[in-house]
Amino acid sequence: MKYCARVTDLLVRPRGARHVLVLAHGAGAGMRHPFLEQLATALAERRVATLRWELPYMAAGRKLPDRPEVAEAAVREAWARACRVKLPAFACGKSFGGRMTSQAHAHGALPGLLGIAFFGFPLHPPAKPSIARAAHLADAAGPLLFLQGTRDALAPLRRLRPVLAALGARAELHVVRGADHAFHVAGRDDAAVIAELASAVAAWMGRIAP
Repeated sequence: MKYCARVTDLLVRPRGARHVLVLAHGAGAGMRHPFLEQLATALAERRVATLRWELPYMAAGRKLPDRPEVAEAAVREAWARACRVKLPAFACGKSFGGRMTSQAHAHGALPGLLGIAFFGFPLHPPAKPSIARAAHLADAAGPLLFLQGTRDALAPLRRLRPVLAALGARAELHVVRGADHAFHVAGRDDAAVIAELASAVAAWMGRIAP
């Protein structure tokens, strides 16, 4: 069965933008969450346009995330809108949003996709260690960038590193020391952490599509 999803989006396109990054939110907060707002600003300073978008459940004010088939249909709708921007296009997401993006791509390639970045890939649910959520990544073709904190309880590096090793050279890892799943670092300003993330993503995109 095919699903159709209408999504709400917000495009930030700085002058001289070189790439566009399609940015999905996490399970508990929408596209206007301060983390995503600040990330979009930091990326714009690095000449990266962003198209933030909202999953249907969040746009409707519901707390329970959409079923995977609905979320993946929304990923495709957001991707189609981003393709109209006419810039080299990448996808990414915070936690749940990143996982739904890569699942959609694994189940049917997003046309023109150059790579996917994950801001805190949720390898497993809280207190339920597993790598099952990563199984689809083998079918998500193209470069993958994982931005992970050393205190991320949903993806301990000792479990994540073997997953990435199995994916080969197309999977890169950027480690943020002391960061939890929300990228908070004790004793460090959130803006500095977001600047680090934005620089890492912009550099990665520039290597793939100069």
